[in-house]
This record gives sequence, C-alpha cells and structure tokens, in this order.
Amino acid sequence: MKKTHLLVTVSLIYLSSSIVLSAQSETKIGAFFAYGTEIENIGIGANAEFPIADKLTISPSFIYYLPKDESGIKINWFEINANANYYFLDEDSIGVYGFAGLNYSSIKVKYDDAFGFLGDFSSSDGRLGLNLGAGANFDIGSNITPFAELKYVIIDGGQLVIAAGVKFNL
Repeated sequence: MKKTHLLVTVSLIYLSSSIVLSAQSETKIGAFFAYGTEIENIGIGANAEFPIADKLTISPSFIYYLPKDESGIKINWFEINANANYYFLDEDSIGVYGFAGLNYSSIKVKYDDAFGFLGDFSSSDGRLGLNLGAGANFDIGSNITPFAELKYVIIDGGQLVIAAGVKFNL
C-alpha cells in the first residue's frame, strides 16, 4: 500500500513539473481601453496573463468605466474579471485565443437634487456573470505586445465589451 501511495505521489509530482515546464514562459501585464455597450461608455483597464500550461493562461483584469452624468444622475461602473485563455493559434506574429471566465460588475447610481424638492438618492449593486470571448496578441518583435479582445458578459442586461491595448512581457 505504501509503495502504491509513493508511486502515485511521484507520478503526480512528475506530471505537475512537466506541465509547468511546457507552459508558455512569459508572464505579461498590460493596460487597455475598453468600450461597454450596456453602459455606453469608455473604460480604462489593467490586465495580466500568467502561463499555467501549454496554450493555457490565467488572465485577471479590471475595467473602470469613466463616470457618466445623465440629467443629474451620476453613474459609476467597474468590473473585475478572472478568465482562462486557450491559444488556438500561437505563431511568430500572432496569437489567437478564446476565453471564458467569471465577471463581477458593480454599479453605483447617485442623484443629487439641486432644487431640494425630491431629495438625494443613491444606490449600488454588484452582480456575478460569465465572460465568453476571443482575442489576439500581435508580436511586433519587442517586449511590448499589442492586443485586441471582444467579449460578451452574460449578466442581467448583458454587455458586449471591445478592448484594445498593450501587454508588457516580463
């Protein structure tokens, strides 16, 4: 029994190390601009990409949409994402990937009554959703990698997000 347990443990260690060694070797961090169709506004974001296996990366990101003011109603919106990217095509000049993951979106709405008739009002809400999308990295021969992504957030109302920016290879 002890020999079987030892054999399984050694096999798992070997398998884990071989997966890590065959993974893409570059961790990337980046910044980007995004446009959300539900909020109808531009956002700024930051992301990272951590290789975990050959053709597979984990990619967290954060997007803060610029505040909006519509008829005295102020809207603030941000989202946090945790995606897994799978590279279908990873050649010298381009890397094309599909991704899926989790999304947390937070919105805060505030109304300040300038005339004092209705009073002030403030409300906020946070929701969990799912991301489905695709993207491409463009190798330009330096430590900077331009990229573009298109994703759909499956959440109440749904939102299509178009993003483009740069990733820095570490």
